Amino acid sequence: MSQDTHKKKWDSVKRYKLTKMLNQLSNITGHGTELVTVYVPPRRPIFEVVGQLRNESGTASNIKSDLTRTHVQDALSKTVEHLKLYKETPENGLAIFCGAIPNNKGIGNERIELYSVLPPKPIQINLYRCDDHFWTDHIKDMLRDEKVIGLLAIDSQEAGLGILTGDRWEVIDTLTSGVAGKHRQGGQSARRFERLRENELNEYFHRIADHAQKIFIDENKIAGLIVGGPGPTKENFLKEEYLDYRLQNNVLATLDSSYSGSEGVREILDKVNEQGIISDYRLLEEKKLVKKFMSQVYSDEGLAMYGIHDVLKMLKSGIVDTLIVTDEIPYVHLEIKCNKCGNTEEKYVDRVNLITTKQEEVSKSCSKCGSQDREITEQDIVDLLEELSANIGSKMEVISSKTEEGAQLGSLGNIGAILRFKPSH
Repeated sequence: MSQDTHKKKWDSVKRYKLTKMLNQLSNITGHGTELVTVYVPPRRPIFEVVGQLRNESGTASNIKSDLTRTHVQDALSKTVEHLKLYKETPENGLAIFCGAIPNNKGIGNERIELYSVLPPKPIQINLYRCDDHFWTDHIKDMLRDEKVIGLLAIDSQEAGLGILTGDRWEVIDTLTSGVAGKHRQGGQSARRFERLRENELNEYFHRIADHAQKIFIDENKIAGLIVGGPGPTKENFLKEEYLDYRLQNNVLATLDSSYSGSEGVREILDKVNEQGIISDYRLLEEKKLVKKFMSQVYSDEGLAMYGIHDVLKMLKSGIVDTLIVTDEIPYVHLEIKCNKCGNTEEKYVDRVNLITTKQEEVSKSCSKCGSQDREITEQDIVDLLEELSANIGSKMEVISSKTEEGAQLGSLGNIGAILRFKPSH
């Protein structure tokens, strides 16, 4: 992949593919300290790194185990050859993971494989490690959203405190006030009742402020706070400055909502999305995408399609405008080719049934010539969908399966498409 490609916005497909690669690399354990990790920060000359790795290769000649020594030197050699492809260090630096990857063929039959990453943010460390695992944490940290927004939904009866970060949100805590309603009990004077109520409300506001400091400052270090709720309680709470000054001075918006507590937090998120108060959060983008898709599913316009086979048909017809899949879409694309006559068949198989399906296909004969000399090629469905989308100029989005929106799409087969026009039947 070219450097220019990586200078563009780090989109959801790239994020999905990089996350998947890092998870796979994290699960690899070498037979010895033979897995090489190299981080090259921006502006460090490539020739310096090449020189360092050649020195490390010389040092590796002292490794006692013949197999480990060979694996380390082969990995270093392959890494050096890869580095020579770059005239200069990429803008955000470069990460390389290379080593003898264990397989089911036994020790000594491993293949030296190299994985190269042009990261989404500048690499901050200069690292060479030869270990029994790859050092992936630095790149994983880049994929974590740094900016967190606090959400507080409050009225005189209850309060909900939540956070929004990247592609997820959650309610961290809820509090009930214990404050009496506005109508006093019989036998109490109006002034005494009001004084008691004010004291209870004051104590409740102090409890909210203490919880807000713990959740929004001590635990999450939020970048901003959005306060919502029904009636004037939220304004009174802010006006009296119960909050820590770091939160008080960092209120991004105050919104009217029908609910407080956990339901209020959910409602605040919807209002933030509708009003565009904050836009650089993946979760809000996903909400808009799925809302638009679901509105088409239930409309008479016929501009929505879901299910792997129907969506693929629309993609190949060139009428998909936006393709949406979850990060847990379970399908694998199989291409079965007859080596005798060239006849090719395609299947889209759930990963759960992948091994069984491949075994069945291997035992079958070609439907055209009857030959059993057939070859099966396996491809991740997201890679295939990305190719098909690029071919017709449609936009592809990978959304989190862990959100409400992801669950909605999951119930429709983990894949949906918004069409450019209604297909003719």
